[in-house]
Amino acid sequence: MFPNTQSKNIPFINKKPVPEYSEDMLKGVLARHDTDGDGVLTRKELKEAFKAAGSSFPGWRAIRALCHADKNRDGVISEKELKNLLHYASKRGFTL
Repeated sequence: MFPNTQSKNIPFINKKPVPEYSEDMLKGVLARHDTDGDGVLTRKELKEAFKAAGSSFPGWRAIRALCHADKNRDGVISEKELKNLLHYASKRGFTL
């Protein structure tokens, strides 16, 4: 009576490859958006970065970026966490 609803092993076709980031690219992102020069990206700086990247809701996007990229939960994105931030942004179609 009902169609077969069992999932088939179909590969996910639309999956984008994760780009490789050079150390210079990571440092460039930090230098461009770290407005106070303290070596980390705050929520406010992330908001401005997403605003410049064309986000409709840059404040919300900055909060989500912190949730995904701030692995040590100190409230900022450090140089060590930049790769996580760029991965998050690229998966959502942004270039910071």
